[in-house]
Amino acid sequence: MENQTTVTEFILLGLSSDPQLQMLLFFVFLVIYLITLAGNTVIMLVIQADSHLHTPMYFFLFHLSSVDLCYSSAIVPKMLVNLLAMHKTISVNACFTQMFFICFSASCEAFMLSAMAYDRYAAICDPLHYVGTMNKRVCRQLVGGSWTMGLMYSLVNTVPILNLNFCGPNEIGHFSCELPPLLTLSCTETLINKITLLSSIVVLAVITFLLVLISYIQIISTILRIRSAEGRHKAFSTCSSHLIVVGLLYTTALFQYMKPSSISSVILDQVVSIQYSILTPMLNPIIYSLKNKEVKIALGRLLKKNNKEIKVPTHVKKEQF
Repeated sequence: MENQTTVTEFILLGLSSDPQLQMLLFFVFLVIYLITLAGNTVIMLVIQADSHLHTPMYFFLFHLSSVDLCYSSAIVPKMLVNLLAMHKTISVNACFTQMFFICFSASCEAFMLSAMAYDRYAAICDPLHYVGTMNKRVCRQLVGGSWTMGLMYSLVNTVPILNLNFCGPNEIGHFSCELPPLLTLSCTETLINKITLLSSIVVLAVITFLLVLISYIQIISTILRIRSAEGRHKAFSTCSSHLIVVGLLYTTALFQYMKPSSISSVILDQVVSIQYSILTPMLNPIIYSLKNKEVKIALGRLLKKNNKEIKVPTHVKKEQF
């Protein structure tokens, strides 16, 4: 160990070494990032500005958009810089910081989606007691619990890696500092880190997936008992957006961690990572705005209000200017 050099920076190999392809990827991911920023910011502004959306479902959606902004911003800006840079380096401290926010955002999103599933369960399966069940205190506890569990998951996996030594090689076969590729570069024993990572992922997946699964089993069972087709459609439409988002996240995550080792590859892992860490934060506000009439109506009201405020009357007398 005394003859080995301590690594001060890592090299992110990224998606491609072809300059032309890198330029194309830069514009593609720049557009994706701008859409992510605009979509989630608009969702948050509309929910905050329109009193009709001050309900538990949109309270959770507001915080989900916050998580998506954090998730995308932890990865994409550095990724865009590296697509244009000759030397795709990141300092050790910056790498650990990025890894912290990736773990934090991913776990927080999983818990937030579980809280939203419980909200839909309360709204559809027990509508008469919904207001009492999902009061402000409960909603704040669920959101606070999601942020807290995300923070704990991130700290559990980030703090132990600070004690590892990295002596080289320092090339990460990825576009971001995710924990599994980092562990392979350590020149010290990482068995405890791997056990901690696997255990925390299992706990996170089991808790969040079971909460979502149990909620939707009850929801589907309740919807099927509704006699009228119109009633079933109305009940299902209230949770269809959330179901699509959950399906995208868990389908990708299950494929990533349950796929056979025979089909595992660096390229495939990167494609899957792009889906749940970059595309999902972009798709979430689009899905919720397209599938949700209340959001579209609220956005229309907000635009009309702004147009009225900036409109200058044509009959104003000249003396007033």
